[in-house]
Amino acid sequence: QVQLVESGGGLVQAGGSLRLSCAASGTIFSINAMGWYRQAPGKQRELVAAITSGGSTNYADDVKGRFTIARDNAKNTVYLQMNTLKPEDTAVYYCNADLILDSIWRKHYNGWGQGTQVTVSS
Repeated sequence: QVQLVESGGGLVQAGGSLRLSCAASGTIFSINAMGWYRQAPGKQRELVAAITSGGSTNYADDVKGRFTIARDNAKNTVYLQMNTLKPEDTAVYYCNADLILDSIWRKHYNGWGQGTQVTVSS
């Protein structure tokens, strides 16, 4: 079975940096896209950044220029480098993966990691 394992969250001061990692494990044929979402208390989950199999990226307006998404397809891993963090970045960050699990039936997977807390103090 596929699992998404996240790491890298924590407490950081405003202006600091964190790097989140999400590794997809299990039998995976190919990656359609992987991305990061976040959810603050009382708010909806929102897209932070995503990267497709072709390497194109998409960022929320508020994080452009501060966050960078990258991938290592050999490791089935996606990273989110977060710089110049602000208190409003405080949220639970979730990894999402859209995968093809086999080359014959093209079994599709779309799932989420458990979430990792990012807290930015002022």
